Amino acid sequence: MRYVTVRQLQVFAQAAESMSFARAAEKLHLTAAGVSFQIKQIEAQSGFALFERAGKAQTLTEAGRSLIIYAKRVLQSLQDADQAMMALKGVTGGRVTIGLVSTAKYLVPHILARFKTIYPGIVIHLRDGNRRDINAALAKGEIDLAVMGQPLPNPEIVAEPFAEHPSVIAAATTHRLAGRAHVQLEELMGEYFITREEGAGTRSQFDQLFRDVAFNPRVTMTSSSNETIKQAVMAGMGLALISRHTVGLELHLGMISILQVEGFPLLRSWYVAHRRNMPLLPVHERLRRFLLEEGQTIIDEIDQGYRAIVAGIAAEPAEHIGVS
Repeated sequence: MRYVTVRQLQVFAQAAESMSFARAAEKLHLTAAGVSFQIKQIEAQSGFALFERAGKAQTLTEAGRSLIIYAKRVLQSLQDADQAMMALKGVTGGRVTIGLVSTAKYLVPHILARFKTIYPGIVIHLRDGNRRDINAALAKGEIDLAVMGQPLPNPEIVAEPFAEHPSVIAAATTHRLAGRAHVQLEELMGEYFITREEGAGTRSQFDQLFRDVAFNPRVTMTSSSNETIKQAVMAGMGLALISRHTVGLELHLGMISILQVEGFPLLRSWYVAHRRNMPLLPVHERLRRFLLEEGQTIIDEIDQGYRAIVAGIAAEPAEHIGVS
């Protein structure tokens, strides 16, 4: 294997991802025969077949599954080295792959927009998923930084809090408890709840909350989408334990209510996380420091922006907003 070239590893990695020599060839601007030739060169050096046919499908052999792990490491290390060399030359560009839990999508693009005004040459790639998915991707080195609620316990991951993360009980504006100044948690017994899927941080918080008070909530629907949960709440399907940051605009527009339940909001933190055993490149460190230093301020400004939008709508003359 010592004579396998970087190009051959690139071709193999793309073929393993696509599971099609034709699709790999298209992405790499090669012919399918060219891809096949490069794969055969690796197979000849290793002494193992890397792909096998299973009916019409193509799959990796055991040797192929082993090699792809190391191929990805080699290619990622070369990319990291390239960025490190660019940083030493004073280049202000580079690339950062950021993992976001689903709820963070309501905040992080605003933070990144501000970051990009300072470092316009940095290319940012976003990958989203639930907490379990993002933790796994970070541990495997598939992302450089992650923004999430409380990370899963992992000694290989360093996580630092950078902003408050309140969770609330959201309800339709027509709900019987909407507008009440004080609501006891026990008053929610018998209510239907809409929750996130297993593996989501909010779902873990939901389960822990009601486990602690020996409360068996009636779950009527689960969803991997915060937007779907919000729409279901507004439609009156049930209540939801949800991040306050996901319902800011709807709250100010009067489309959703937050119940004033005793003990709420539940306060957690937003974290920026990275791998302990992989030193951050300068471009990654810039973004990490920006999140730690500016994240809370920008998040506060998002809510202020929603207030300004609503105030602007209210100030519009009736003929400008379609009211006759």
